[in-house]
Amino acid sequence: MSKQRIKLDIPGVHGNLSAILERPNPHPKAYVLYAHCFTCGKDSLAASRISRGLAAHGYGVVRYDFAGIGHSEGDFSDTNFSTSVEDLIKVAKHMKENYDAPSILVGHSFGGAVVLGAAGKIKSVKGVVTVAAPSKPCHVIKQFADFEEEIEKNGQADVLLSGRPFVIKKQFLDDVYSQNQDETIGKMKTPLLVFHSPHDQTVLIKEAEHIYGYAKHPKSFITLDPADHLLSHAKDAAYVAENVAAWATRYIE
Repeated sequence: MSKQRIKLDIPGVHGNLSAILERPNPHPKAYVLYAHCFTCGKDSLAASRISRGLAAHGYGVVRYDFAGIGHSEGDFSDTNFSTSVEDLIKVAKHMKENYDAPSILVGHSFGGAVVLGAAGKIKSVKGVVTVAAPSKPCHVIKQFADFEEEIEKNGQADVLLSGRPFVIKKQFLDDVYSQNQDETIGKMKTPLLVFHSPHDQTVLIKEAEHIYGYAKHPKSFITLDPADHLLSHAKDAAYVAENVAAWATRYIE
């Protein structure tokens, strides 16, 4: 199957978002919108492998850099969970206006929290998939917990995330702590598929149990044993793509 890879610039909250559309030729079965993990970027191994895998199964997939990450515009320090949700909604709108509206949302880690937060606000969505996602956005603070007091006191702090420097502002903390994700998940009417590994040491599997417990049916869980949090091995990303492709056929037209 021949494929197309198209680079996109999509207007976001803090400027243009750099995105890639992977799609089979001629027409995809449906469109998928993919949100990457915290500070990872659209070209991370998991994002690129899962997207290409879904394209190989006949789906068009848009993945994009969050604001201030990778090639997207904006200052990361000005972003938060709420702006990330807004950006995902804007990407979905762009897809609808230029290609087709996304039927499936897929989010990895923090991106999983984002797609859960956005699902109810995108009418075209027929299925939501989380991969190694936390049950609450504030879980991400664990990655820079040693700096939380400094952020609260001084309004911001310089932190290292995955070996790269980032500025985290107090507004980010205030925003993630203000989210009632349990209520959001409980109100979600969209079919849900949860992936998680019992070996995940970054986001423990109890987070997946929490998401699953609050979600209403139809809902499904697939273990990612023995994968790590970032799905470092290609076979784990391929497994996610294969199962998402099969699961989604129950819900797309």
